[in-house]
Amino acid sequence: MVDYAEQVRLLEEEISKTQYNKATQHHIGLVKAKIARLKERAVARSKGGKKGEGYAVRKSGDATVILIGFPSVGKSTLLNRITNAQSKTAAYAFTTLTCIPGIMEHNNAKIQILDVPGILKGAASGLGRGKEVIAVARNADLALIMVDVFTVNQLDILKKELEEADIRINVRPPDVTITRKERGGLSIASTVKLTKIDEKTTKAILNEFQIVSADVVIREDINPDQLIDAIEANRKYMPALVVINKIDSLTEEGIRQLQQQLKNNDVTTKSEDVILISAEDGINLNALKDAIYNKLSLIRVYLKEIGKKPDLEVPLIMRQNDTVQAVCEKLHREFVAKFKFGKVWGKSAKFPGQKFKIDHKLADKDIVEIHLR
Repeated sequence: MVDYAEQVRLLEEEISKTQYNKATQHHIGLVKAKIARLKERAVARSKGGKKGEGYAVRKSGDATVILIGFPSVGKSTLLNRITNAQSKTAAYAFTTLTCIPGIMEHNNAKIQILDVPGILKGAASGLGRGKEVIAVARNADLALIMVDVFTVNQLDILKKELEEADIRINVRPPDVTITRKERGGLSIASTVKLTKIDEKTTKAILNEFQIVSADVVIREDINPDQLIDAIEANRKYMPALVVINKIDSLTEEGIRQLQQQLKNNDVTTKSEDVILISAEDGINLNALKDAIYNKLSLIRVYLKEIGKKPDLEVPLIMRQNDTVQAVCEKLHREFVAKFKFGKVWGKSAKFPGQKFKIDHKLADKDIVEIHLR
């Protein structure tokens, strides 16, 4: 039987020993494609075996957030602090042995927070309860990647485990279109200058995945990894926040040094995506709630019946760029078919009560009045 894991290890070792430059760019890109294909075959084989136990998690609320981190960084304490859950806590590793849900209420939104067992290095390959945790993560809307002030170096490991499980955090899908065809070979066009990958490497990677006839359009300066992501088309793109716990253990100078250390970490590219907290002492938990709400891109939409004042007590929780149609779908399945027009008061309207069609995009705190046929 082919040992895919060993083949992958050898190829990854080859990449680690190869200095990246213009001369080696093609070779490294091709090796990365071979690694992706081997992993693909390994997954296909494992699906024929015994399935893991997994976690039965029913999604509830307006969005779902998963707490991801190594054991003993304070995930359960945080869950208990910001939700209605009572997750068991103790001063030793692996206290949480299943998935514990809780509901955080903030800005009228009900946000489900999931506390799962701490993952270990090698989780994506199944170490510990890694595969079950990753399966839950792929269904979440936001990841809270949690470490404490003593384990900040684990951020890179956590990001790598997520990437190994085909989860991409805080990035958009590559703007690449691949249209397969029966004959005619490969036609590659780009609308931008490509500096990280050339046509020869692009064709070699496509051929590795048995794509020999296709029209490929590249609209951003991608690298080989992004091309592979576009080809496999099974990645989960997810927003994420980094939560650093136990800041009560640091002096002001220690916090300053920590912030400087985080600037050099590729997991934390934006300062607003990093929240320093103390779950035990309740420090910065409101800031964390705000960050979660904003990162989920939630907005509040208020409803108004014809001829009546709007209900400003209980809004509908929607997402940024949601349209009037999304509101109709949330209210009743027949509203879309019966829709005549909508009136909107708020930021997305030029004047109060402006009439709109069903595809109008709404803004936070808009008031919507729906007229049906």
